[in-house]
Amino acid sequence: MIRLQRLVAPIAWGVLFLAAWETFVRVRDIKPFLLPAPSAIWKSLRKNHSLITNAAKATGSNAVIGLLIGAFVGVLVALVAQRFSIVRAVVTPISAAFNTMPIVALGPVFYNLFGPTSDGARRVVVALVTFFPVFVNTLKGLTQVEPIHEELMRSYASGESAFLRLVRLPNALPFAITGLRVAASLSVIAAVVVEYFGGLQNGLGSRVANAVKLSQTPKAWAYIVSAIVMGLLFYVAGLALERLAMPWEARRRSGDNA
Repeated sequence: MIRLQRLVAPIAWGVLFLAAWETFVRVRDIKPFLLPAPSAIWKSLRKNHSLITNAAKATGSNAVIGLLIGAFVGVLVALVAQRFSIVRAVVTPISAAFNTMPIVALGPVFYNLFGPTSDGARRVVVALVTFFPVFVNTLKGLTQVEPIHEELMRSYASGESAFLRLVRLPNALPFAITGLRVAASLSVIAAVVVEYFGGLQNGLGSRVANAVKLSQTPKAWAYIVSAIVMGLLFYVAGLALERLAMPWEARRRSGDNA
């Protein structure tokens, strides 16, 4: 019953929001090039379905590849940083600095490096953006081990490899999954935004920019809606991965909500 309520509430609010939006546009007689009504956006979605699908595939593939690269490197660097304090001291501030660097600055630099017809620039930007949450969360899970667990393993004269395998990695798993869930949403944002600043005109971000330049606002909003849907799909995929990797956590939450 509680699960049903949690699902119905956001849907109801979404329907009310769209209805209020539609009414506001019609009553105020706002021109479509300023703010299109949801019905006009839906019509544009249906009319340009194939174009939107192709653009979503291009953006989605860059987001997925960049996310996988960023997550893999984030976990790998976290393992090394956990083992060597000097690496942790060097990498942590550098990764934080890269995380604060805006995509607006990174995009043109990497387009110039990889070439305007290569998807490499977009994938590198996505990897850089997704690296930080995965790295920070994984490193936190690897280092914040319960003292009693550490003392127990030391009492068994366990080596560092056994301690890593039996204690640190299981402890880091929830943290890594949390970082990956955050990174999944960020990957879509980064992949869309970086398309505004060059490269092939085949993704959602570049299509939004072109539609706005041509005053095709309903079409631009249709691409934006597609990007929102993609972000939600990535988030749901993160939740599914969490359930797959940690089924006991899902059962615990189900018990709490019962």
